[in-house]
Amino acid sequence: MDRFDQFSPEHVPFLDGRLKRMLIGGQWVEAASGKTFESRNPATGQLLATVAEGDSVDVDRAVTAARRAFNGPWSKFKPYERQQILLKLADLVERHFDELSLLDTLDMGAPISRTRANKRRALGMLRYYAGMATALHGETIENSLPGEIFSYTLKEPVGVVGAIIPWNGPLGASIWKIGPALATGCTVILKPAEEAPLTPLRLGELALEAGVPEGVINIVPGFGDTAGAALAAHPDVDKVAFTGSHITGQKIIQASAGNLKRVSLELGGKSPDIVFSDADLETAVPGAGMAVFANSGQICSAGTRLFVERRVYDEFVGQVAEFGRGLRVGNGLDPDTQIGPLISEQQLDRVTSYLSIGKQEGARALSGGSRITDGPLASGYFVPPTVFANVRDDMRIAQEEIFGPVISAIPFEDIDEVIQRANATTFGLGSGVWTKDVSKAHRLAKGIRAGSVWVNCYQAMDPAVPFGGYKMSGYGRESGLQQMEEYLNVKAVWIKTA
Repeated sequence: MDRFDQFSPEHVPFLDGRLKRMLIGGQWVEAASGKTFESRNPATGQLLATVAEGDSVDVDRAVTAARRAFNGPWSKFKPYERQQILLKLADLVERHFDELSLLDTLDMGAPISRTRANKRRALGMLRYYAGMATALHGETIENSLPGEIFSYTLKEPVGVVGAIIPWNGPLGASIWKIGPALATGCTVILKPAEEAPLTPLRLGELALEAGVPEGVINIVPGFGDTAGAALAAHPDVDKVAFTGSHITGQKIIQASAGNLKRVSLELGGKSPDIVFSDADLETAVPGAGMAVFANSGQICSAGTRLFVERRVYDEFVGQVAEFGRGLRVGNGLDPDTQIGPLISEQQLDRVTSYLSIGKQEGARALSGGSRITDGPLASGYFVPPTVFANVRDDMRIAQEEIFGPVISAIPFEDIDEVIQRANATTFGLGSGVWTKDVSKAHRLAKGIRAGSVWVNCYQAMDPAVPFGGYKMSGYGRESGLQQMEEYLNVKAVWIKTA
């Protein structure tokens, strides 16, 4: 028996060979067109399931169901009742977490050690949203008008939400969208990524079991240019919450103009990770490495532009490359795997094209640099951790989002220079600073134009702390009180009492 036979698809009851249908109005239904698509394991190419392929007709059915639920039974649920549903859903996710994490690994390739380690975060988000369900309120405002006029505000749900998520963390991304919708009293149509739809569909089953009324959560798998585009443009959708590329984000903004729907966007990045010579380099080496190599670099806020103070540049970058070479690349079902495959052949082609571009531009690969083509991994979409040295700011590998395990290491001289160069990008999602000097830390935290600044750590996340971007990395926030506000309207009420 292989070391990962215990994690094979046969151990997932959800993968029973039957068509995976979409959830609309509390019912599991086939696509109106009858179309389907396949979901395959990116490590092996193995067929996992056949999935109903939604399009504009199915989106319209889902929006109708969501509107009916929003105007009907769901509107009568009190905050406490919404809280209880979220808490029950959290309990069910906890009970079935091994299955959900295995589905994530099978469908998008992340190591089982990583998907299982996300348990605290997934449960933490659901229970945080449950807490927020009873903590949302307006305020009384003393106005300055003459006479006896009382004023206050109400916080009310936006309405029907179209949620479009990426493939790089299906369970967490689904919760990030469904959780605030339930907490605030909205209804939602979730469009999972076509590359990884299985965990969101299984989460839909658990949502029904938790008592979510029919039509409150609808899940329509399909492709971006059909189902996703229809959801973004639908005239009866009040808000779109999107996570993905900035190019698609721009299209969603254009599509939203028809009814001026609310939009929140968590988009791509080309995040700077800055290492000073006075940093704890022993900690910074794996920290800077995993800021990019984690999830095979398929994280929007990955610290792919590694700025290193010149006096320690050669030593530090060499150690990061050595660290990368020491990581175990393999099938995500292997408990010892640290780096899994890329999600698809399309993504593999994209990443390997940038490896070629980097070399053509004069960068030098200290580790990795090409697809794995030998041995048992040859049939999968595997690219080893890659560190490019001799990188200039104007190189494409230093300017464009690659979304793979590729670091561009760039030397710098002083703090003023590195702030300017760190901000010389169209993106502004994440950033990192490694230093023992608290003054440098505060100065960089203020000077970097990005939604998150991690000091002596990277990718730290918490349900109570907002996450989002500046510039082409989008607007709006996920997590925290700020995310709740994205799903609420504010109504002013004036009452003349005399």
